[in-house]
Amino acid sequence: MSDPVQRTDQKDIAALAKGGRTNFLGFLLRLMARIPFLFIASRLYGAPAMGRFASALVMVEFAGMLATLGQKRGLAQRLAEGDEHPANVVGDAVLLAMSLALGMGALIYLFPESMYPSGNYTLADRLLVLAIPGLALGDLALAALAYRFDVATTVRARSVVEPWTISIAAGTFFFVWPSSGLSLAYLASVWAATGVAVFSLLRSYGLPRAWKPRPGPLWQIARRNIPLAGADAVEWGTRKLDVFILRFFVGEAAVGIYYFAQQIASLPQKLKTSFEPVLGPVITRSVKDKDYAAIAKQVCQVGFWIGAAQIGIAMALGIPGEGLMGLGGPDFVSGTAALAFLLIAEVVASKAVVSEAALVYLARMRNLWISLGTIAFQAVLTTVLIVVAKSAGWGPMYVAAAASLALALSLGLSSAVKSRVLTRVLGHSISNWRWGLAWAIVPALAVGIASTWLPEWAELSFGIPAILGIYCYMLWVRAFGPEDRVLFRKQQAA
Repeated sequence: MSDPVQRTDQKDIAALAKGGRTNFLGFLLRLMARIPFLFIASRLYGAPAMGRFASALVMVEFAGMLATLGQKRGLAQRLAEGDEHPANVVGDAVLLAMSLALGMGALIYLFPESMYPSGNYTLADRLLVLAIPGLALGDLALAALAYRFDVATTVRARSVVEPWTISIAAGTFFFVWPSSGLSLAYLASVWAATGVAVFSLLRSYGLPRAWKPRPGPLWQIARRNIPLAGADAVEWGTRKLDVFILRFFVGEAAVGIYYFAQQIASLPQKLKTSFEPVLGPVITRSVKDKDYAAIAKQVCQVGFWIGAAQIGIAMALGIPGEGLMGLGGPDFVSGTAALAFLLIAEVVASKAVVSEAALVYLARMRNLWISLGTIAFQAVLTTVLIVVAKSAGWGPMYVAAAASLALALSLGLSSAVKSRVLTRVLGHSISNWRWGLAWAIVPALAVGIASTWLPEWAELSFGIPAILGIYCYMLWVRAFGPEDRVLFRKQQAA
């Protein structure tokens, strides 16, 4: 027997599954494209240049994210609730974001020391601020498309165009302008991805109709989205605070090696962040209907998918970590400990991310205060662990590992608190753990440890596929139920 509520619930799960399939493809494409960039950046430019680049990105990406003012998630709610033409709603969002992006870009350009504390930069490096409006515009365009369940454009823009552009451009600029090649390559990749997103946005939504700038409503949007913007800023900040603090305690080379490890570890993060645009519209519809049981089910379902995928990827990338870090050169192997803690951080953070996807609509201010408490705790813990490591006379990369340990502990605490709060709000328990996962983890761990006895080339070539292969097989037969298998089936046409 099937009722309308049950059919709607199945439709939502199917929509989430479709987004998950597309984004998993995007993850694989991004993985293949990210490795060439890391190889080019580390082997051609070196660790110090990567450190300067990472230091600048902290400010540029923070400004780009802040310029969206939480509208990546708030836009879904406005489109669901508003009676205006959808293109006009998007137009309001873009105008507000561009105004903020240009203002913050000008401010950072005037004070380049905020990007480069060492004072080592060129004019081309300062032009990196031109990426800020590109980041904001691209994020909003992809969020608007995701509201209509167009995740394929996100994959094209973020997993194909952006990473391959930065890889090719970095290799090209090294022979043309080596002192600023990484900055120029990043700038080219951001605007190439944004161009793809805007083209698809215009095809889907069209141009605004009878639209003109309205300062009053724009101010109301800004005020309404402050809690969302705060939550986004804090969630983003927890992933960049370690680099921001590290650059004041260790040299550019150590920051560059840490950035290399961070780029490998952030690959699993794309799995959960790419689910957010799909999860947001589904949750907003359930919030509108006050269907809290459906929200709990959606959060738990996506949480399990993300957590299971991240555990497998963390083992596949972490166990042969020395070999992966060695791709950057002998000096980069010292960042293996930092890589391990960063991968653990991604696993423990998954519960917080899916819980927050619902809390931003159901308990905005409580979610914001928890996020602020988390980043404050992380700032204090990171500084304390770094100072202790330096006082003990440890080397720069052990100091960097202390920062990654602080990140893992902070995100673990955030996951515990946010899932507990969401449980109270919904009246239903929130969990992304199933004991069937243990059946997949144990044999995969054994295969991974055995692969470390192989030569490095064989460990990477055969060890990583073997870990993922046995893990996925055991996951399928021991942990997956009928609804989980929807993730691997194409939706039938309605």
